[in-house]
Amino acid sequence: MSRETMADVDEASSLPITPRTVTVAPTFHFDDQFGSLPITPRTASLTQTPSVVSLPVTPRTASVAPTPSIVSLPPSQFHSPSLSRSPLLNVGDHAANRTSKTPRSRGLTPRFITPLGSPLRKALKMTRLDPQDAWLPITESRNGNAYYAAFHTLCSGIGIQALVLPVAFTILGWAWGIISLTVAFVWQLYTLYLMVQLHENYETGMRYSRYLQLACATFGDNLGKLCAAFPIGYLSAGTCCALIIIGGSTAKLLYQTLCGATCSNPKPLTTVEWYLVFTCVAVVLAQLPNLNSIAGISLVGAVTAVGYCTALWTVSVAEGRLPNVSYDPVRKGTQVARIFDLLNALGIIAFAFRGHNLILEIQATMPSSEKHPSRVPMWRGVQFSYLLIAMCLFPLAIGGYWAYGHLIPANGSMLTALFAFHSQDVSRSVLALISIFVIINAVSSFQIYGMPMFDDMESAYTTRSKKACPWWLRSIFRAIFGFVCFFIAVAIPFLGSFAGLIGGIALPVTFAYPCFMWLKVKKPHKYSLSWWVNWGLGLLGMGLSGILVAAGLYVVIDTGVKISFFNPQ
Repeated sequence: MSRETMADVDEASSLPITPRTVTVAPTFHFDDQFGSLPITPRTASLTQTPSVVSLPVTPRTASVAPTPSIVSLPPSQFHSPSLSRSPLLNVGDHAANRTSKTPRSRGLTPRFITPLGSPLRKALKMTRLDPQDAWLPITESRNGNAYYAAFHTLCSGIGIQALVLPVAFTILGWAWGIISLTVAFVWQLYTLYLMVQLHENYETGMRYSRYLQLACATFGDNLGKLCAAFPIGYLSAGTCCALIIIGGSTAKLLYQTLCGATCSNPKPLTTVEWYLVFTCVAVVLAQLPNLNSIAGISLVGAVTAVGYCTALWTVSVAEGRLPNVSYDPVRKGTQVARIFDLLNALGIIAFAFRGHNLILEIQATMPSSEKHPSRVPMWRGVQFSYLLIAMCLFPLAIGGYWAYGHLIPANGSMLTALFAFHSQDVSRSVLALISIFVIINAVSSFQIYGMPMFDDMESAYTTRSKKACPWWLRSIFRAIFGFVCFFIAVAIPFLGSFAGLIGGIALPVTFAYPCFMWLKVKKPHKYSLSWWVNWGLGLLGMGLSGILVAAGLYVVIDTGVKISFFNPQ
């Protein structure tokens, strides 16, 4: 076809067509772009090929209906996302005009798929995960449930630190001791609720599976690590060191209780050797691969924790109050010393509530979707576990203070007081059972508190090697961690004397940071109730943290600590 003929065809196709007769030329040829296709005069119709427009033409005349011109696409372009990409519309000088009159495509996705595609894309966005999570022990298995969450939370929420609560009551007295314990319990339960809600971010589709990860995402990498790295590191590694001290010492105490004066062994194990025995057992159990796999161990630890807490206060109350017991708050030294003693007691109460650094990790073991978010079963497990925790902590603090009063050892605990005052009155089997519960709980708690450190070590390996950590290297990592904790426990066996100081350092992780995270992520309306509550609790928590750290240092310096490096008693 000549260019003049093609121009006439284009012009005719762009104008409204009236019912007239269209005469087709006897012979013509296509342009070189599409090849030369001659048409004989006998048929007077265009031969349909994959790149040719087919027009219905009769041998004599072609009648066209008074409708807009319809272009039939070749078979190869039936599924083209845009009709404007037909090669026949980009020929000659009219290509620009033709393109300007053709509606532009809005995308490669057909419009009819949008109602189905949007929920699918949203669901996929909510399940977006870091591929490295499949290699790490915290997020390796995501088939947890509310029961597993209750086991882990209960095992990590009750510990030996709760046995020091009666010591705080000797400074605060009845009224302020109960008020402080109640306020601290409600406060940390509220921040725990915030942490559960912050685990999933529906805007970004991210799951924050670790406390430090959420802190860095909220405050920035530098500020997040500066504020949270050391407290979280102590609450994990430092707690494991304290558990070795407690477990090893209690194992020695159990041996002495069972053998007594009739022990036939002339050379019993030393304290360091008992530490080593406890560490070896803990390292063997630490070979379980991930956080979900230790759910059974956490259940045993939770049962034994409830058992020894209940046994301690019931036995102490059943034995009655000690002679000459007094409930007057201890007041000694100058006015400044009394104030710091008071603040140190508050630090001991704050130290009794720990485990917030593990809440996100526990929730990360659950499956989550937009329809079934993990926060629902997680909160059910937390509610059940903290109901039991309240039933243990309050009777333990109140009953222990009622039984021993100001006679409880200043640097001791309920367990120390029980063996000091009732070792001859209480059955040996009861004392041995309490000791066994304490040892089992310490071994079980070692696993869950050590899991963040295992995760960090394996994360460093997988980041560099881009593959999962092999089983033999995982075993080496966990053995190294366990024996480093053993070395620290032997080198610094007086860690328990710093309960108030450590409570002040770790207080923001439990009481302050979750409030600031909620403000930054959720952005409540300015001057709303949520805005005021979280700002008030966050600032109060940070202020108390600074004061308690100063008070803890003062008390340690003023009262003195029996320093015995590499000489555990």
